[in-house]
Amino acid sequence: MDKQKILSEIQIKAVRSSGAGGQHVNKVSSKAVLSFDLLQSQGLSTAEKELLHLKMASRLTSAGVLLLNCDEDRSQLRNKELVIKRFLYLLETNLLVDKERKATKIPKSVIRKRIQEKRNHSEKKQFRKRPDF
Repeated sequence: MDKQKILSEIQIKAVRSSGAGGQHVNKVSSKAVLSFDLLQSQGLSTAEKELLHLKMASRLTSAGVLLLNCDEDRSQLRNKELVIKRFLYLLETNLLVDKERKATKIPKSVIRKRIQEKRNHSEKKQFRKRPDF
């Protein structure tokens, strides 16, 4: 993954934020919308593209474009910084390959302990019965 190349491929657009805020929200475009074309990227190898496409399928559009929004701050510049930071974090975490789980045997001592506890529980129940003379 070539970060500099990827950062040059993203497009950030400023749009008007929604929600409460009155006059300020209605006249200032402070929301940052980041778009990144995953399939056309030159900063990612084909294996990385396939892995990201698999892991982030729900976040991608049908054309394979990733869209991220940020309207947390009143400042357009701060929203751009936040959305870029979020984008890079998203790429790094989704590029990690999970370790394959190795199946392990249950220790014999654990099996013995479980059977002994079952036996003890059964005896406890037997002692609660009325004695048979």
